[in-house]
Amino acid sequence: MNFRIATYNVHRCVGRDGVENIDRIVAVLKGLNADIVALQEVTSSNKQSSSMLARLALETEMEAIEGFTLTTSGTRYGNAILTGLPISTVNRINISVTGKEPRGVIEIVLHVPDIETSITIWATHLGLGIAERYFQINQLLRVIGTKNADVSVLLGDFNEWLVWGRSMRAVQMVFTQSSSPATFPAWIPLLKLDRIWVKPIGALSALRPYKTRLSRTASDHLPLIADITI
Repeated sequence: MNFRIATYNVHRCVGRDGVENIDRIVAVLKGLNADIVALQEVTSSNKQSSSMLARLALETEMEAIEGFTLTTSGTRYGNAILTGLPISTVNRINISVTGKEPRGVIEIVLHVPDIETSITIWATHLGLGIAERYFQINQLLRVIGTKNADVSVLLGDFNEWLVWGRSMRAVQMVFTQSSSPATFPAWIPLLKLDRIWVKPIGALSALRPYKTRLSRTASDHLPLIADITI
C-alpha cells in the first residue's frame, strides 16, 4: 500500500498579498495529490455557504474531520483533516495550556480492509511558547506511547524555531527521523516549522515541501508532503 500525506497551515486562506482567497488554497490542495491533508488555521462557519472548511472539502472531494479549538461568534477555528481514505476511529485530544491559546490534536486510525497493518495518525498545531510546546509534546507523546500502531504518523505545524529545541529532542526519542525541509515563510523558506514524522522510518519513502509559484503566495507556509509505503 502506498499513500501520500501532507500538512498545510493555510493561514485562514490569507496569502502573501493579505487577501483571503480560498480558490488559491483549493488549487494548491489539488496539486498535492494527497490522500490525507492535515490543515492548520482553518475556519468553519455555521453557514454552509460561507464555511471555509466545507468549501475545501467540497472542492477536493474529500471528507472533512474537524478539530477546532476556538469558537467565536459562530465561527470555529483551528485544525482539520481532509481525507479520501476510509477512517475507522477519530479522537480529539485537548493539549491546551492554561492562559494560552487552546490547542488540540486530531487522532485518526485508517481502516484498510486489504492489509493487516494498523495506521494511526496524529495532526496538531503547537503553541508559540517554548515551555508550552514542551508540555504539549510530552502530553502527545504519552498518548502515542499508549497506542499499538504498526505505523505511526505525527504531523502538523510545531512552531519550533530551534532545530534542537527541547520539544524536538523529545520527539526524536520516539521518532528517529531528524531531517526536515524548511517551509516558512513560503516565499523564502528558512524555518522548519512544519513536520511529518513516520515510525518505522522505513515506511517513509519521500519527504519534501510543495514549491510552486502559487504555493509561495497562497499562504505564509508551504505544504509539506510525505510519501508512505507499507
